[in-house]
Amino acid sequence: MMPVRVGTRGSRLALAQTEIALAALRRANASTQFKVITISTKGDADKRPLFTMDEKGIFEKEVNDAVKTGDVEFAVHSLKDVPSDLSPELLVASIPKRASPNDVLVTDNGRRLKDLAPRSKVGTSSLRRAVQLMKLRPDLDVRPIRGNVETRVKKVVSGEYDAVVLAEAGLSRIGMEDMIVQRFRINEFVPAPGQGAIAIVCKKENKKVAEMLRAIEDPRSRREVLAERALIEKVEGGCRFPLGAVAVTKKDGLTLYASIFSADGKRHIKANKVGRADEPEKLGNKVADILIKQGALEMAEGWRTAVQEWNSRL
Repeated sequence: MMPVRVGTRGSRLALAQTEIALAALRRANASTQFKVITISTKGDADKRPLFTMDEKGIFEKEVNDAVKTGDVEFAVHSLKDVPSDLSPELLVASIPKRASPNDVLVTDNGRRLKDLAPRSKVGTSSLRRAVQLMKLRPDLDVRPIRGNVETRVKKVVSGEYDAVVLAEAGLSRIGMEDMIVQRFRINEFVPAPGQGAIAIVCKKENKKVAEMLRAIEDPRSRREVLAERALIEKVEGGCRFPLGAVAVTKKDGLTLYASIFSADGKRHIKANKVGRADEPEKLGNKVADILIKQGALEMAEGWRTAVQEWNSRL
């Protein structure tokens, strides 16, 4: 029997996430063999800060194109890299159990955010993280940083940066959780929609593969992500508009937290709402309406100038 071909980026984190998915698939399909095929994407080749690239899918397009052409049967992604307007030919067939969605601080001397000296250089690849950092510590020198997870950590160890903010899930998946100095609470430092989740994509018409992938689906993770993605789709969040959103399953249903800052940091819109666990998209739309009513879409305009200024610091 021919092995099932699996598409992924070639980074250490992407390969680790793919292996997490394949380990679960092997448990459910002991007789099936898999072959991992690494594919380079525009986001891998282009080293500009992510927020300067005004387009979607820079880390997934080429991998998903391989699914569409049949070069691979399915692809494994970080869910937050997958646009909500996925090609109609494709399907997010499975979302395995989500890892921590939290952001974390990495320093080389054990200092937490409150202990960093004024003007300490803190790196982040995300405008969402940058604006939240500057709100908490306006005296820090927050700067853009690119590179894979281990490259960003090395820049702290070498002294190029005093600290970086990263996703906890990424560090844990590549065995670098010992570098974490501080874990931010989600209600004070709101993560990116979909952070910590893995998305497995296949062709809609490939029913056999879709059925195999659904066997490792985690319904709770799917519900949380659906709420977050419904919100971001309605508010039109993206790299140029830092929007944080995270849904948490609780006994009384699903709670969705969202947070948006204005470019100058003076305005901060926060919203959270409890909804039914079986109506996640309805909850996402309701929270989006709250944000829009408070001026979220107008805030997007202010970010155009802010991005230009941020670029000039590179």
